[in-house]
Amino acid sequence: MRDVKIMDIAMNLSRIGNWAADDFDGKQKRITIFLEQTNSYLRGIDITAYPKSTQEALTRFEQAFNTLRTQSPHTSEERLRWADTVLTWSNILTHKARIGE
Repeated sequence: MRDVKIMDIAMNLSRIGNWAADDFDGKQKRITIFLEQTNSYLRGIDITAYPKSTQEALTRFEQAFNTLRTQSPHTSEERLRWADTVLTWSNILTHKARIGE
């Protein structure tokens, strides 16, 4: 059950990253809603319930996510870099949840 929470976060990140890459300005409202929902999911996780390698990944993700939430990329290059970071974290968390590390 605990891995479902990580998968929920990863799925949201995938959606957010794709929206940001396709149409950051047009999807801004939706991106904001999903960022807040993802933040809520993240706050609901007991990191200590996971193996050490997953704890470390979640801690790094939490730091990166807090930065992502406060960034406002202005240029198309910055937006694509932002989207790529979000999608990378989606992949990392999916991997962690899938193998149960």
